[in-house]
Amino acid sequence: MPTDQTPDTPAQGNGGVPRVQFEDVVKRFGSTTVLDNLNFTVGHGERVTLIGPSGSGKTTILRLLMTLEHLTDGYIWVDGDPLTHARQDGKRVELRSKQIAQVRKRIGMVFQQFNLFPNMTVVDNVIEAPIHVLGQSKEQARENALSLLDKVGLSHRVDAHPSQLSGGQQQRVAIARAMAMDPEILLLDEVTSALDPELVGDVLAVLKDVAASTDITMLIVTHEMQFARDVSDRVMMFDSGHIIEEGHPDKIFSDPDHERTQKFLQAVI
Repeated sequence: MPTDQTPDTPAQGNGGVPRVQFEDVVKRFGSTTVLDNLNFTVGHGERVTLIGPSGSGKTTILRLLMTLEHLTDGYIWVDGDPLTHARQDGKRVELRSKQIAQVRKRIGMVFQQFNLFPNMTVVDNVIEAPIHVLGQSKEQARENALSLLDKVGLSHRVDAHPSQLSGGQQQRVAIARAMAMDPEILLLDEVTSALDPELVGDVLAVLKDVAASTDITMLIVTHEMQFARDVSDRVMMFDSGHIIEEGHPDKIFSDPDHERTQKFLQAVI
């Protein structure tokens, strides 16, 4: 039964409650276990990149945080608040949708595919959620949207429709749309994988600027290893739903300890 009672909170670490905590997370699709008792934390303002082969569970982690997938078991905490399930009197209980939505509002995501509304202009795509989810006035949302579109280099295309934009431009609109929700946590899921190679640089430059100019916590799934090295505080190597190695990007990319990490990086770099 969904609940709206006050839950127990996760144990605090040395630095207090982390921004994100995965606790004994299990995710199965049918008989296939994608994540198996996964435990990790992400600190406030930390930028963490998840690397590893396809099917290792990286994107599933982001989709669980966005509540696009349903937890099989375990808990996800955001600033000590339960995302979808809480521990109460020793039992695991599902929260009500209203509670889930309140926590999820702190999280933004940019997808592989741009997922823009084709019938809306660029600026309308950006203001839609702030108006209907955050309750901003249309004037306030538009002012913020125009500022964000200027930052991503699209102030001259605010009245265009997505079909009139290149893939790189559409992805920059998607970034502005995610930022318009003023997220505390930004999830990036292979945001350049659908782009032509010559368009990748502009999108990565925008994201590097976000990383440099804000204190947003970022979880990044990417095969752009130089980008990961430039923006990450920590890199986690996944294989078969487990973290097999993690550390500072200089260590992981230059001198990984695990043979599986070595082979993966040799294949992608």
